[in-house]
Amino acid sequence: MSTLFAKKNNSSGRKRPRPSAGEGGLGSAAASSSKEVVDGAASKTTKAGTGDSDVPGGSQATTSRGGKGSRENGHDVDPNLSAGASHPSAADGSRKAEVAAEGAVLEEEATFESLGLCDWLLTACKAMGFRRPTPVQRHCIPAVLEGKDVLGCAETGSGKTAAFALPILHELSKDPYGVFAVVLTPTRELAVQISEQFGALGALMGLRHTVVIGGVGILEQSLALSGRPHVVVATPGRLRDHLQGPAAPALAKCRYLVLDEADRLLAPTFEGELPCIPKTLPNSRQTLLFSATMTSNLEALEALALTNPVKYDLTKKATVPKTLTQQYLFMPRQMKTCFVVQTLNMLASDNLWSDPADRKTRKSRGGAGGLHDNPEADEGQEGTGDGDGRARSVMIFVSKCRKCQELSETLVELGVDCTPLHSLLGQRRRTAALGKFKSQQTKVLISTDVASRGLDIPAVDLVINFDVPRVATDYVHRVGRTARAGRRGRAVSLVSQYDIELVHNIEQYTGTPLGLCPEVEEDDVLKLLNQVAKASRVARMRLMEQGFDERETSIKERNSRQRESKGEGRTHSSSNGGGRKKARKGGPLTTPSKSRSKKKKRVAAASAEPKSGK
Repeated sequence: MSTLFAKKNNSSGRKRPRPSAGEGGLGSAAASSSKEVVDGAASKTTKAGTGDSDVPGGSQATTSRGGKGSRENGHDVDPNLSAGASHPSAADGSRKAEVAAEGAVLEEEATFESLGLCDWLLTACKAMGFRRPTPVQRHCIPAVLEGKDVLGCAETGSGKTAAFALPILHELSKDPYGVFAVVLTPTRELAVQISEQFGALGALMGLRHTVVIGGVGILEQSLALSGRPHVVVATPGRLRDHLQGPAAPALAKCRYLVLDEADRLLAPTFEGELPCIPKTLPNSRQTLLFSATMTSNLEALEALALTNPVKYDLTKKATVPKTLTQQYLFMPRQMKTCFVVQTLNMLASDNLWSDPADRKTRKSRGGAGGLHDNPEADEGQEGTGDGDGRARSVMIFVSKCRKCQELSETLVELGVDCTPLHSLLGQRRRTAALGKFKSQQTKVLISTDVASRGLDIPAVDLVINFDVPRVATDYVHRVGRTARAGRRGRAVSLVSQYDIELVHNIEQYTGTPLGLCPEVEEDDVLKLLNQVAKASRVARMRLMEQGFDERETSIKERNSRQRESKGEGRTHSSSNGGGRKKARKGGPLTTPSKSRSKKKKRVAAASAEPKSGK
């Protein structure tokens, strides 16, 4: 990270102790606490206000740093976990202005007018339904307008995008020119969403914005960049390709560099793409970092890169929304697909099933253990879908692309209306899948972590972790797809015998124990074994017919070759500035020319003549 910026050189960080898994396993450890926490999991809380809420947001969550910690998310927090649940403090040697809310009364009085935004932005906020600023907006927008660097961490769905988009548009309207701001995101889908939000907020001033992501024609993007858009929203890899290309975009006058989901961007995954981008920007720029989780990467970058940053960190008090109910199901690993189907049966609405007639047929064939066999739960399914009723929209997260596609094919075979989303799909299919899910054309989205960060899909009622994430911060981002903007939501994690330690780490990080999901019972799951096994075999056959494994291997090999060629190219150009010219003079290395063979004959003949003269 020191290669990104070099302003300061002092940093420190503390590692959070890891809990012991114990010999008894999650079944015995969590069962003892499930009775205490399940009943309180859906307790009513005050809405954490957002742009579409009438209630001012988060007044309880941001009143003071020394708030109560004995009860969170409606659960009684285990004293053994609460000791390690707080986040480490920032670097001691770096100067920073850490902002804390003064009280609920002051926060209720805050409005967008009081933040100093211009009139046309106030009109845009009203048109988009923003009534009162959220806590992260109240504290970060004035700091950005004052020209300060900002590090903002707040829970998912708290309005972080508007926290940097509004002040950027405010300053841009004073002297419009391009490129005014560069926004970097870790995923393509998030880049598209942020660009759309910029377009909506900046429509009154005729904002020019463009998206620079992989999977789209690079020539079209070059033409868009040559038009000098005001805001460029990009993924690091594709923007680096443009900067190293023959027609690099002019970023010398860029005023803002924004890293959204900064903890992910600063991970080793992007260490090959990210460092070259800040070097092309002026030193006088403002740097804005936003994320839902505070990590050691952000703390180190705060000490190294930011100048007198304003730091707003709500995650020290709550890493997941208070309106989220967190639960788990314990099972053998090979039974996970059956548990997913039964979880949808018990917790999801009928509209998730693509063909009601086919569902009734399956139910009659399956007897008491049919695929949808809970008529009592179906009563009242026209509920709000906000945690009390049955879920009308579901996201299922898996770790691998192949498993994502296989699970999607399995559920489709069982009659579930679902679509997959993973990195091996083409960009058009990825955009179409996300668009169908957002527009409620598809009720279930099965995705890898490409959809776990930043995406704002308010209608998601239930998140299922098919695979428990190995990093606790990834869990926070996954479950943050539901219970957004003060709404209620539910997250159910499928835990096998190999995931116990991971769950303990998650519980320690969030400070909230997971309760047992009482609706799904093992006896009902066992009745689905035959039907799910048949559907799984059909799904695997479809993957073989589609050549999914071969396509996956070829894509990985192609990406590996591209990374190696780019690495070799940078190494060769740095060690030999004229390497390209010499390569051109030497010609192709794979096809020897006739002139080269003739030259060899002349050399051989010339060397043989002196010998004959003797």
